[in-house]
Amino acid sequence: MSYTIDRTFTGESFDKIVERTRAALGDKGFGVLTEIDVKATMKKKIDVDLPDYLILGACNPKMANEAIKLEPQVGAMLPCNVIVRSTGDSEVMVSAIDPVSSMQAIPNDELKSLAGQVRDMLGEAVTEI
Repeated sequence: MSYTIDRTFTGESFDKIVERTRAALGDKGFGVLTEIDVKATMKKKIDVDLPDYLILGACNPKMANEAIKLEPQVGAMLPCNVIVRSTGDSEVMVSAIDPVSSMQAIPNDELKSLAGQVRDMLGEAVTEI
């Protein structure tokens, strides 16, 4: 089982794919709570040059609330990270965490069912980018 839901775009700008990713997440009820510019951070902290690489911390408040009610410590695994990164050869890849994969360590069948719903929503968002 893969731990991410992936889609690759060829010949489109990184910034445009970021914009489309945000819009697709929003259409599925996810807001972006956090944003980490990995490229800028690595340059600043250790003077390493990386291709464009952005981590978006996406959260669907309704689903997060349900997950927290089922398993209060699940917040340690939230939000759902979605990365947008340049892979070279004019390619940009979007990868969203598969919540089912990330919840495997928690012995709670109701939570796993909810994670399946979130996976479907993230999968639809990635498809719509």
